[in-house]
Amino acid sequence: MNTIPLLLKEMEEEAETTRKMLSRVPNDKYDWSPHPKSMTIRRLSTHIAELPGWVAMALNTSDLDFAKMDYKPTEINDTAALLALFEKSYSEGYGQLQKAAEADLLPNWTLRTGEKIHSVRTKYEVIRMAFCQTVHHRAQLGVFLRLLDIPLPGSYGPSADEDFM
Repeated sequence: MNTIPLLLKEMEEEAETTRKMLSRVPNDKYDWSPHPKSMTIRRLSTHIAELPGWVAMALNTSDLDFAKMDYKPTEINDTAALLALFEKSYSEGYGQLQKAAEADLLPNWTLRTGEKIHSVRTKYEVIRMAFCQTVHHRAQLGVFLRLLDIPLPGSYGPSADEDFM
């Protein structure tokens, strides 16, 4: 069985759900957070929109060193820009996965901060981790939106706010 077609299918399906969730973020709530220790909706939704790009990063690099990176999140101020960022990130990740060979999933990829190693996983596992991170943070966003009384879309079935389909 080939893994890449399965990953592409999963990525497509999760993208549909992610688009629906990100489209619900109201333009006037980007600086809101439910708790001082929580991310703002801006930071959380931007992270969600960028996560599909981790697929390309995993395939094209051997590690991520937080000590050496100069990460600056894209400044998002409205939902149209948020969705555009997601589509760009998704297109990059999906495109790289389409071009990949099964053997490209096997090398190890390291997450570190300088000499401190956080994890060493195969590139396949990093891609799956990115998918799981998307679902995890999308659920967080769902809680944020629920607290703001914004109707939630269904994910894997109907939500309390709308029927499935």
